[in-house]
Amino acid sequence: MNRLSEVDLSQKLSKKDASERLDAALDRLLRLRLTLGGQVGEQRIGPPLCVVFEGWDASGKGGAIKRLVRPLDPRHVRVSQFAAPTYDEKRHHFLWRFWPVLPGWGGMAVLDRSWYGRVLVERVEGFATEEQWSRAYGEIVEFERTLAAEGMIMVKFWMHVSEEEQLRRFQDRAGDPLRAWKLTDEDWRNREKRPQYEAAVEEMLARTDHEKAPWYVVPGDDKRLARVTVAETVCAAIEAELAARGHRPVAPFPAGGAADE
Repeated sequence: MNRLSEVDLSQKLSKKDASERLDAALDRLLRLRLTLGGQVGEQRIGPPLCVVFEGWDASGKGGAIKRLVRPLDPRHVRVSQFAAPTYDEKRHHFLWRFWPVLPGWGGMAVLDRSWYGRVLVERVEGFATEEQWSRAYGEIVEFERTLAAEGMIMVKFWMHVSEEEQLRRFQDRAGDPLRAWKLTDEDWRNREKRPQYEAAVEEMLARTDHEKAPWYVVPGDDKRLARVTVAETVCAAIEAELAARGHRPVAPFPAGGAADE
């Protein structure tokens, strides 16, 4: 099944609708985050929450993460970004470097890139052998199932944009002195290999989508829609897990709006 080709990238949200839906979702998220931390509601600590972001270069990961954590106290959420492994990290199993940032009970972590680099950039660019990246699918699924068995809520996003929209964003960045630093020669090289990356993404989605950590492919050509989709999806995942654990529904804040955490 080709999942990427089935994504409707023409979807859009008006500024008004996007603002209203995002504000509502972030209000829900704040209440749910406080609930997981044992600060409100039944005041019992909840399961750890890990939100994983993967996607094309310039697909809107940073903007979506920025909005997602906006209402949260920065002491109560960890945002970690992963680039190429260091020399020392390469001496270990590829999953080793991710363990320290994973959240414990009552905690929340957001990962900008993750262990999926093994079956994406490391596969396409030849940084991992075929034997290494081929066996990584099973290792990743077992890793995620182990975390889920310990109670973790895991939400995985692939931020998807069309080739045309990606080019437009690259050109916008190149022409903006304040954002040009975000565009590198490597970004342009990766774009030239889009067919190879698409094949790697499709196999990743097919082989690592499982009940305990499903993939959500987010249509990202419209940034407003992408940000709303991310926030609403995270809220729904938390609410479903809390309901399964017998928690009472999280009540809204009193009229007048929510204060920051």
